[in-house]
Formats: sequence, C-alpha cells, structure tokens
Amino acid sequence: MRRLACAAALSAALWGGAVAAAEPLRIGVLTDQSGNFSALSGAGSVLAAQMAAEDFGGKVLGRPIEILQADHQNKTDIGLEIARRWFEVDHVSAIADLVNSAVALGVQELSRHEKRIALQSGAGTTELTGKACSPYGVQWTWDTYEAAVAPVRALLKDGGDSWFFVTADFAFGAAMQRDAEKAIRAGGGTVVGSVKHPLNNQDFGSFLLQAQASKAKVVAFANGGADATNSVKQSAEFGLAASGTKLAGLALNITDIDAIGLKDAQGFMYVEAFYWDLNEATRAWSKRFFARQKAMPSQMQAGVYSSVTHYLKAVAAAGTDDADKVMQQMRALPVNDFFATGGRVRADGRMVHDVYLVRVKSPAESKYPWDYYQIVRKIPGDEAFRPLAESECPLVK
Repeated sequence: MRRLACAAALSAALWGGAVAAAEPLRIGVLTDQSGNFSALSGAGSVLAAQMAAEDFGGKVLGRPIEILQADHQNKTDIGLEIARRWFEVDHVSAIADLVNSAVALGVQELSRHEKRIALQSGAGTTELTGKACSPYGVQWTWDTYEAAVAPVRALLKDGGDSWFFVTADFAFGAAMQRDAEKAIRAGGGTVVGSVKHPLNNQDFGSFLLQAQASKAKVVAFANGGADATNSVKQSAEFGLAASGTKLAGLALNITDIDAIGLKDAQGFMYVEAFYWDLNEATRAWSKRFFARQKAMPSQMQAGVYSSVTHYLKAVAAAGTDDADKVMQQMRALPVNDFFATGGRVRADGRMVHDVYLVRVKSPAESKYPWDYYQIVRKIPGDEAFRPLAESECPLVK
C-alpha cells in the first residue's frame, strides 16, 4: 500500500509538472479599443500580436502562446487594474502596445515591481526611457524626441522660425512640446505661444483662433489619434495653410491621413517609423494585415508585431520566460525584420532603429489606395533618438 501511495504521489507530481510546463505563455495587449487612439492601435494592435504568435508557430518552449486583450479606456486606474489582474491571476509574462503615455508609465512601474516585461509600442513619452526607465521596459516604435526633432529641423531650414503649439494636456503632449521647443531654440527659432486642450476634444475653434492671432510661421499640433485628425481638419476650415502658415503634425500616423484625406493633409511633414509601401518586405506583411483588418497598419501596429516577435525569440533563446533572463536576450539579439534592420535595445530600454521623414502627397500625386507618403529621407536611429549620453535613466548612470 505504501508503494502504491508513493507511486501515486510520484505520478501526480510528474503530471502536475507536465501541466505546469504546458501552461500557455500569455501576452496581454493593453490598448485603446474604443477611444482617441483606437484607429492607430486598438483592434489592429491585437491582430498584430496574434499574427506574431501565429508566425512563430503558435508555441514557444513547448507552451502554447496565448494573446489576451483589454481596453484601458485611456484611464490609468483601469489600465493598472487590468495589468495587475493579468500579472497576479492570469500569469501574463508581458504586456504589449500600451498606447497612452499616462497608462504606459503606470503599467511600466507595476511591471518593474512584478518583474514582468512591458513592450511599449503605442506610448510616446521619453520618460519611459528617461527618469521612469525600467529594467523590464522596452520602448519599441517611436517617442516624442524622435517625432519632434526631425520635423522641427526640416521646417526651420524652410524658414519656419516662429512656432505656436496646440498641445494635448497629458504626459505625451507635454513631452512632445518640450522636446520640440528644445530643438527649435537650438536651431535659432522662437516659440511665441502655446495652448493646451483636453484629451478627446471635439471643437478646436478657440485654440486655432489663438494660433492665428499669434502670427507664428508654424503651428504645431502636439497631439495624436482623433485629436490630431480633428485639429488638422478644422485647421483647413480656418484656412491656416491657405494663409501661408506652415503646419506640423508631430504625431500623425497613416491612419490619421486616411481619416483626414489628402486634400486637407497634403504637404504635412513628420516622422514615421514604418510605412507599408517602403519595400517588398513591408508590402508583403502589410497586405496580409490588410486582408484581416481592412486597413493598412500604423507604425504602432507594425511595432507590436515586431516587439512581440522579438520577445518570443528572446524567450526561446533564454529557455525560460524569467524576465531578467529574457531581457538579457532582448538586449543581446539584433532586431532584423520588416519593421527594422539592425535594431538594438539599449540599456535605457530604447529600441534604436532607422525612421523616415515623410511628406504627405497631394491627391494628384497619389496613384493607388493608401499611396500617401513621399519619403523625404531615412534618418539613422542614432540620429533619430535621444543620445544615450543625454539619458536621465538611472540604469545608464
């Protein structure tokens, strides 16, 4: 009887170990599925993560890959509640996308405490790789420094030496305006004024009147998502561009241009980390994405695919989902895919890769659906992102 009991106990222990080993590797996509940023992230970011899992073969280390999804509703408390439940109850190993900088900052701090990984693709604030950096946080796609500096330099060269900002009143907008102002002053320009607007704003009339009254040569929109599309559309109604004012959309995306239309968006210059029509590899993946999403991918959505794929490669290389060992591999492995060639994850969590200064085509220049951009120039990653020597990240110090 004792032999039978021992055999039964051993069998149960082995069976329990097999069950534990087969537990899915869970990745959560925490995004905006219903609000301001839903077009550039949302369901498309979930699809991108699912495609990454599928293309990886659906398993890693013998464990099925499971993609969870949730809508943070652009509210930090809701985002943190979801992330905490994912970490503590659902044993999620990594959270991806994290569009909305306020949500992203909160979740990155929670992931530091829980020793899980935050794959930031949607959030732009440079605080994620600055003072608030984390050994478990990676900022993959873009940031406010990269998005602000190149357009500022281009417009300064074109005579745009006085600026007025229409800025979203939360972490991302403040960071973008700060980085742009620094570049403007370094280039000999001046900032003549600014105004802040709430998230999910509908009527930009009073803000645009202040911009007109400033007589600035450049009006810059330091906002994103639906706020960006609304402000650009209404600036056309106010005749800003027609009056000779140069317009800068510091965080526009291809989904915004599709919503605005080339007639009102033509001539805008800004930085994109990804363009579907860049080369054969970007076209091949984007057409697969389009077949399921019925829209071409934004840079954030392409970045979700790339970051999740790199994370899975790191898990496979580490032989575990232990966050410390996986992060070692994420920093050691180069990023080579349709999104980035020769990309690398720095000590501060910034994934450094080439980006592109683009100009929005006119309706006459566009030859086929989603043919929206002229590539002005490729910007090397080391030029595009804040130099590591200027970092305020304690991990670098």
